[in-house]
Amino acid sequence: MGFFDDLETRSADARASAIADALPRQIARAQALPGYEDLLGGVDAASVTSLADLAALPVLRKAALAEKQQTRAFGGLAGPVSSFHHVFQSPGPIYEPGMTSHDWWRMGRFLHACGIGQEDIVQNCFGYHLTPAGMIFENGARAVGATVLPAGTGQTELQAVAAAEIGCTAYAGTPDYLKVILEKMDEMGLPVAFTRAAVGGGALFPSLRSYYADRGITCLQCYATADLGNIAYESPAQEGMIVDEGVLVEIVRPGTGDPVAPGEVGEVVVTTLNPDYPLIRFATGDLSAVMDGASPCGRTNTRIKGWMGRADQTTKIKGMFVRPEQVAALVAKHAEINRARVIATREGEMDVMTVQLESDAPNAEHYAKSVAEVLKLKGQIEIVAKGSLPNDGKVIDDQRVYD
Repeated sequence: MGFFDDLETRSADARASAIADALPRQIARAQALPGYEDLLGGVDAASVTSLADLAALPVLRKAALAEKQQTRAFGGLAGPVSSFHHVFQSPGPIYEPGMTSHDWWRMGRFLHACGIGQEDIVQNCFGYHLTPAGMIFENGARAVGATVLPAGTGQTELQAVAAAEIGCTAYAGTPDYLKVILEKMDEMGLPVAFTRAAVGGGALFPSLRSYYADRGITCLQCYATADLGNIAYESPAQEGMIVDEGVLVEIVRPGTGDPVAPGEVGEVVVTTLNPDYPLIRFATGDLSAVMDGASPCGRTNTRIKGWMGRADQTTKIKGMFVRPEQVAALVAKHAEINRARVIATREGEMDVMTVQLESDAPNAEHYAKSVAEVLKLKGQIEIVAKGSLPNDGKVIDDQRVYD
């Protein structure tokens, strides 16, 4: 089917040039909105032309977005509610805007990569009630010219009958629900026309992908959120997820806005180029890592490893919350510390905090005062070799087991 558009195969120089043109205008749009006054006030928009420049700007976290929405519609980060076609509600509650204009959430690029097009009928099993996932995928289906059965969630027997009688060829929904529909169709002796599946909102385990493949269904997954739309997506190469052309992705150390080294696991921070809803350095709370090289499919944008867990590792130890930003502050306090990891365990009925530090310091006592001051708790301190802590994005590891 080729590519969705020419943007997917741009050279690195062409993509960087386009970013250098688009990013200052997006920063300026954000600065014109009242919700960004505290975050972007005083920033010279014209000087922000690359990912490296973005790293100097503050991170916008979901908790701050929810707080901003207590006083203004969309937190003052978008225009008035009446300027949008839809308004959605996600847990929090957090309200997100939506539009029916062409590929507004950029999901068409992913559906095209799945091989879905004008000849397909998509059974869209994402929710249509209050939350945006159903409309996100429907908007994408329109972008590739597919027909949609707006099935939503539940009522599996009705879904099975509809899939058979309409002849749905593609599925959109969570990774596991298609299996439920297929098993119901088998039970009822119904013909199956599905050949493609575009999934998200949950883990696609290799065994489940193999189950679909054995039934002649190619299943690919995307990484998207209600706030940002499509962030990254799989191609038929199935080697990592390719960053969408309408966003900029950074991987930062949890609790900070500081980019990690290439290949290191960290928190996904996204800047959108959507002029209607300019989210600047929006922290997803998810972990991932950048992959080397380009996809064998020919798409040239950066690849990430997909969802690798949650970055919000805040943990209560001995009745006190320990947060990732505190661990980052501890590392920043001593230039010789490379990385740190707080481990929570139990001995008998008591919590134990162990702080592992990648450092060349001769002994752990050197850091006892800093640990107590920054983490507000005393704990065991272990000096470990630089580069020895796992590359899994964790700065707080809660190993306690509660029966």
